[in-house]
Amino acid sequence: MLRILIADDHQIVRKGVRDVIEGHPGWEVCAEAADGQQALELALKEKPDVAILDVSLPILNGVALTRRLQKEMPKIRVLLFTMHDDDETVSSGLAAGARGYVLKSDSERHLEAAISALHVNRLYFSSPVSELLLDAALNERKRSRLESFTIRELEVAQLIAEGKVNKQIARQLDISVKTVESHRAAAMRKAGVRTAAEFVRFAIKHNLIQP
Repeated sequence: MLRILIADDHQIVRKGVRDVIEGHPGWEVCAEAADGQQALELALKEKPDVAILDVSLPILNGVALTRRLQKEMPKIRVLLFTMHDDDETVSSGLAAGARGYVLKSDSERHLEAAISALHVNRLYFSSPVSELLLDAALNERKRSRLESFTIRELEVAQLIAEGKVNKQIARQLDISVKTVESHRAAAMRKAGVRTAAEFVRFAIKHNLIQP
């Protein structure tokens, strides 16, 4: 039995993905999550074979979550299922360790084909993403800024962009305020910004949060 976790903040999307999975013999949904932190906790508990993640998850976005899962559970296969098809997001997701990338605008058969591919440890990318990757390879892909962020910097960066203050971030991540300040400074330096407003614009551009 192929055990699959679904993480998306839209219930209607989760239901659609669940319907595809439950219509396939030998596949089952072992957990559903509406945000990245919940998805991480459920993954560590349920140990799914495949995780289907949206990129734009609250609290812990799909790219940061992918990196956490690859660190904590290297055998899990991550499929990013999202509306974002820009070079930065695709590159960041694959660099984080995603084995597949499918767009929500694709048909159900692409999602099913992607799950089948990951089941046998193969890669799967929908056509627009494959074309983007080929173009990037031919033109020597420019490294995404997010790739230089550590996992903790990504977590702090998203919470900053969501409007959390240092004390709130420290409490949520169970780290000291001083540590938050250090990660905050590093994230802003890597983003090439100086103010919180500039950082929010950076976060929106790189799909850490939704506008």
